[in-house]
Amino acid sequence: MTAPGRTRIKFCGFTRHEDVAQAVALGVDALGFVMWPKSARGIDPDALAALAAPVPAFVTRVGLFVNPDVALVEACLPHLDLIQFHGDEPADFCAQFDRPWIKALRMRDDLDLHQAAQQYAAAQALLLDAYRPGVPGGTGETFDWSRIPAALQKPVILAGGLTVENIAAAVAQVAPYAVDVSGGIEAAPGQKDARRMADFVAQVGRADQR
Repeated sequence: MTAPGRTRIKFCGFTRHEDVAQAVALGVDALGFVMWPKSARGIDPDALAALAAPVPAFVTRVGLFVNPDVALVEACLPHLDLIQFHGDEPADFCAQFDRPWIKALRMRDDLDLHQAAQQYAAAQALLLDAYRPGVPGGTGETFDWSRIPAALQKPVILAGGLTVENIAAAVAQVAPYAVDVSGGIEAAPGQKDARRMADFVAQVGRADQR
């Protein structure tokens, strides 16, 4: 389920330039931009262009979409390295754009992760998030990590309610390829907290060393 050595880190929900700069300085692997207008962290393509422009090479710019129009995705593509589909998008929809992509799955009780891995075989990874009816993500809730199979065919990005306080336990139990956090490093929705960001990165590093 994981690559040896290091757990990758994705911070999501950026709306401010200073937060992007801080995340880059901390060595975060990926930055997520929410392209869903119903989210408190949602931005438009113009804001994406401005926020993504200074991101240096080897830091992945990820656009998060929820059942989007094709035109919206295409408008954002020049500013993205990776697409994250967080709605009910079928695999053929996800694969039509000229970018690698990952599929977010909300951990409903009836979700078969092995079947989902086959369904989204072209995805670069599966992002696993907590399930709340009617809410596509950003719930701030965890789920039962023991439900994740040890031998899943796709790399796992663990999301859902991760914080400085629980991330070490999450890495130890799940050994994911990567972790994804938004609310757990914020002072308010879309406004990152510099100390929490730094502490989160430090806790992941300590967990990897163990």
